[in-house]
Amino acid sequence: GATKDMGKMLGGDEEKDPDAAKKEEERQEALRQEEEERKAKYAKMEAEREVMRQGIRDKYGIKKKEEREAEAQAALEANAEGSLTRPKKAIPPGCGEEEEEEEESILDTVIKYLPGPLQDMFKK
Repeated sequence: GATKDMGKMLGGDEEKDPDAAKKEEERQEALRQEEEERKAKYAKMEAEREVMRQGIRDKYGIKKKEEREAEAQAALEANAEGSLTRPKKAIPPGCGEEEEEEEESILDTVIKYLPGPLQDMFKK
């Protein structure tokens, strides 16, 4: 029997517990169940806190941060609708291209009125 124990101490084959896999699976399931219970507990506590917060908001007329931001944004858009200083809207596609073509035609027109040697310089 001593050689058998020596083999284990030296890193030899250990006897496998036939129920080890089953025990590990049960342990993992227990951990998952505990985690779910913990999450449910904290979700319930947070729901109770939110009910209390809402009661305080109703009592004192306080609005949530998201509601205040939404109202401020709506008010800003309503005020800017008829204002001359409202933010500029995006330029429709194609508008910028026309301006470039006009600039080229203006440049060509100016070159036409320059003396001959200057026209040659600009054309190069």
